[in-house]
Amino acid sequence: MKRNLSLWLGAAAIALLPLTAAAQAWPSKPIRLIVPFPPGGPTDLVGREAANILRSALGQAVVVENRPGGNGTVGLEVLAKAAPDGYTIGLTAITLSIAPHLGNAPFDPFKDFTPISNLVAMTPVVVANLSLPVANLRELAAHAQANPGRLAFGTPGVATVPHLGAELLQKAGNFQLLHVPFKGAAQQIQDLIGGSTLLDFQSSLVVALPQIRAGKIKALAVLTARRAPQLPEVPTAAESGFPNVVVAPWFGIGGPAGLPADMVARMHEALVRGMQGKEAVERFSAIGAVIGTSASPTEFSAYIRSEYTRWGDVIRSANIKAE
Repeated sequence: MKRNLSLWLGAAAIALLPLTAAAQAWPSKPIRLIVPFPPGGPTDLVGREAANILRSALGQAVVVENRPGGNGTVGLEVLAKAAPDGYTIGLTAITLSIAPHLGNAPFDPFKDFTPISNLVAMTPVVVANLSLPVANLRELAAHAQANPGRLAFGTPGVATVPHLGAELLQKAGNFQLLHVPFKGAAQQIQDLIGGSTLLDFQSSLVVALPQIRAGKIKALAVLTARRAPQLPEVPTAAESGFPNVVVAPWFGIGGPAGLPADMVARMHEALVRGMQGKEAVERFSAIGAVIGTSASPTEFSAYIRSEYTRWGDVIRSANIKAE
């Protein structure tokens, strides 16, 4: 009996050897990192920085694959449908918390992904044409209340983060603006400088900051919890009397649902350590991004859910529909 049991245990151990070896060998081939946005922009920079960090930590190539479209939903769908073998991960974004409320998301934000870690949040800024007779959000609210629905503001599109931030501000300040959606942040700024619009909401400092420093437009507020180091003289919305108007266009790393816990733990540890490096801090500071890695994958998962609830309330309250 003992001999039979020993033989059975030996056979079981041998059967498990390939699985154990496979787990220990990961990664044994290049990892694909999907970025659901076009190359060259600040979101692409986040993905490529994560790829560099993981490449160094895991000793394996991490290849960035840009899959833009649908304001991030196309690439996220590719990620959701990938095999959970550790060889496909992706840049996740606030899109996960917004798109499902618009009825056009080809994924479930909670069932189709494995959160690994949040990485950074951009710095949204409210900017104005120099001729607009307001210097801060309090004065903007008063001006808008005196001219309901007449002051036009630009954003990169319906249901984008700047649009939702503008809706949050209007509700908090009890005033109404006129939304003018554009197809990109650069065109927004050019029309703002030219006077076609007098107010603009940007999701980051990348496009606006050079024009602010050049004196071509003025910054009324940043929509972050703290002042931006790049614009220390510009108050937050909270400092201007709108404490609940905090917007954080965040970007993190995740995988498809069912990603093994040991792989998740290794990547989380590598990303947290790598994002604290001097070079990473300097690179993201240059584009107005604030590093905020998650304490754990579980914490990142809870944050995604809280953002989902928050932006769902804004979308329903403003009756925003997908274009």
